[in-house]
Amino acid sequence: MQVEIKIDASCHEPKLIIFTDTVTEEVNALLQRLSDHNLPIISGIRDGKTKILEPDDLFRIYAGGGKVFAATSDGEYLLRLRLYETEERLNPAQFVRISNSEIINLKKVKNFDLSFTGTISVEMTNGATTYVSRRYVAKIKKILGL
Repeated sequence: MQVEIKIDASCHEPKLIIFTDTVTEEVNALLQRLSDHNLPIISGIRDGKTKILEPDDLFRIYAGGGKVFAATSDGEYLLRLRLYETEERLNPAQFVRISNSEIINLKKVKNFDLSFTGTISVEMTNGATTYVSRRYVAKIKKILGL
């Protein structure tokens, strides 16, 4: 990919133009990175107070008992969003679904243990352990380059 920057004193707002013959994965990835700063916020409720949750602080988001929770270093928060709505608000390069009821932050993973037959054990940096369901094992292996 070629990158060209032109400085123009009469231009008061940055403008980005992409010239390409076809929309490739590289172009889509670039567009995704450029739009990441516009991701909607996620708020969580704990002790009757609502807090805006920063994506980098999230370890995992999971469903349980008909509710959706977000685990952070501060503790767990109840979300008013459904799991798929939360997933839409998260950066797909950083967050990945590992089961029908859980999404993890790849930046908060300590290690993946593939020694289990048919599943993958995931140890998070906060000490929590979770598991990739069989349905998502191939997706995780692809992300890991296995």
